[in-house]
Amino acid sequence: MDKENINKNNKDKMSNLDEKNLAENTEEKDNEKKEITPEEKIIELEDKLTRTFAEMENQRRRYEKEKNDAFEYGGFTFARETLNLLDNLDRSKNSLENDEKLKNVDSLKKIFEHLDIIKKDMVSIFKKNNIEQIETINKKLDPNFHQAMMEIEDAGKEPGTIVQEIQSGFMMKDRLLRPALVAVSKKPNNSVKKDEIDKNDAKKEKN
Repeated sequence: MDKENINKNNKDKMSNLDEKNLAENTEEKDNEKKEITPEEKIIELEDKLTRTFAEMENQRRRYEKEKNDAFEYGGFTFARETLNLLDNLDRSKNSLENDEKLKNVDSLKKIFEHLDIIKKDMVSIFKKNNIEQIETINKKLDPNFHQAMMEIEDAGKEPGTIVQEIQSGFMMKDRLLRPALVAVSKKPNNSVKKDEIDKNDAKKEKN
């Protein structure tokens, strides 16, 4: 029994040694595979440098764009808010014009003159800062610049033609500051016309 145990232990030791040698050989082969040549290292470094320079260039371009946008459109929000002053001037003028008690007051004309002067000065300041009013009347509706608020029947206009400006729109250089609110033309309703013709025909028959 002792000899058998000794032989068994020897076999186990040999087996363990074989497994250890196999593992070491495998690890050595893996290390050999992981090792790269100097040429491959150079290629890898060049690739990393190229990526780094590309990222730096992209960051530089983004910075330049942000800087230019800040310079060109830094007052964009302020300009858009200032448009409310123009709207309030127009509303004040309309309110005074529609006030029956003030229609025949001589001083009202002077008030209108002052309001017009203020508005002209504001529009002039806008123009100096590249803020221009969007053209509307008789223009074809363009969703990039106009916002249709209502339709008005007009047989003399092509459908989609702007026939009324509800609120002025403005551009700041090539950017939309706010769209113009407008009313556009549409074809007259034929059924309504037909009813009117029928009514006229009926009246003629009675006469």
